[in-house]
Amino acid sequence: MLAPGYAVSLEDQIDQWRSYLHRRQAIHSVDVAELEDHLREQVTVLVDAGLATDEAFLVAVKRMGDLDSLSREFAIEHSDRLWKQLVVAPSESGESRARVRLDATVAFCLAVAAAVVLKLPELIGMQMEQDASFYARNLSLFILPLLTGYFVWKRQPDNGTVRWLAGAFVAAGVFANIYPFESEGYTLVLAAMHLPIALWLMVGVAYAGDRWNQVGGRMDFIRFSGELFIYYVLIALGGGVLTGFIALTFQSIGIDSETFIASWLLPCGAVGAVLVASWLVETKQSVIENMAPVLTRLFTPLFAAMLVIFLGTMLVTGRGVDIERDVLIAFDLLLVVALGLLLYSISARDPLSPPDAFDVMQVVLVVSALLANAVALWAIAARITEFGFSPNRVAALGVNVILLVNLAWSTVLYIRFLRGRGSFAVLERWQMDYLPVYAAWAAIVVIVFPPLFGYV
Repeated sequence: MLAPGYAVSLEDQIDQWRSYLHRRQAIHSVDVAELEDHLREQVTVLVDAGLATDEAFLVAVKRMGDLDSLSREFAIEHSDRLWKQLVVAPSESGESRARVRLDATVAFCLAVAAAVVLKLPELIGMQMEQDASFYARNLSLFILPLLTGYFVWKRQPDNGTVRWLAGAFVAAGVFANIYPFESEGYTLVLAAMHLPIALWLMVGVAYAGDRWNQVGGRMDFIRFSGELFIYYVLIALGGGVLTGFIALTFQSIGIDSETFIASWLLPCGAVGAVLVASWLVETKQSVIENMAPVLTRLFTPLFAAMLVIFLGTMLVTGRGVDIERDVLIAFDLLLVVALGLLLYSISARDPLSPPDAFDVMQVVLVVSALLANAVALWAIAARITEFGFSPNRVAALGVNVILLVNLAWSTVLYIRFLRGRGSFAVLERWQMDYLPVYAAWAAIVVIVFPPLFGYV
């Protein structure tokens, strides 16, 4: 029987190796399982020969060959897979066609249900334009509980987790609707913006299932989020083209379809597309999952250059950052994008590979974002000192402090890795362990800010 330290160390290493291999588009789960069996046999032989666990693992991986080369060999051997996966659901893990059809049916039924839930308030006389504040507060509650339900159905978590998720959504619905918000008030806008962020963590718990407490489970959810965004944008673009043709074709026979498009097609399609896109990500993971890393490789140097030029321009001109709400939102989104690029580069990287030039570029991006964040924090603090506290300023202060901590420690861990004094897995674990902090802050903004600032 293996000693506890041996099992934990070896399983952690194999989990990292398996997670990386799963991200190679040409290699399916059945291939990974076969390779993992071979890897374990090699490790056992080497350990029996007297090698330490870590040494045996590294030697075994080396004997199996470079993973990128291995992926290319599988791609050449199975070149027809990529196109087949675009139109045919995978049959791995013994999944039958009936199961695939059932998944599709459940996802599309939930998409229709989301559209129905969105239109239900109209039965009591509400309208999207006249009751915009109600829809803004509850939009995420029309979609995310259904998406969470889809993953609960697929992952089958324990009853305690299901009850906890249900309680979280009920509480979110209560806090979103119980407060007497002022129409178009700052706390209403902040609550509407932050509630989806807090609830997205609930989707993550359902998506990862029993693996949520593992780094690999949370990293899978990060990949899913990026892939979902890509699919959703693609569906939105296609939907825009369809909408244009509907308007033109009906206009040609003298029928105005504008009311139907504005009141039914666009809102119902927008909420339903989230469920459809999620199903597509689940079904076609091995095809689309490589898009996020490719985009990361493309945009990381561009964003790094932009931030460096921005900081240099600000230093030369002596101009500070504007603290108006719209500017703050845009600036924080820029920092979030920089953090997202870091996350997706981490998700696509082999943790066992040595540092390379792209890692240096990542450090430039993170350091630039860290400096830009520090500038924004200084400007926010100056504005609070001059004009006092307001919901927007405090919310911006909080999120920038959270980003500062994340970026600062990420910089330290990345530099340690570049200098050979730290493991890349430590950086990955830090990012995954930090995810709940964002959701916690979003929940504070939704629950605490409205009464704290008098619902204005």
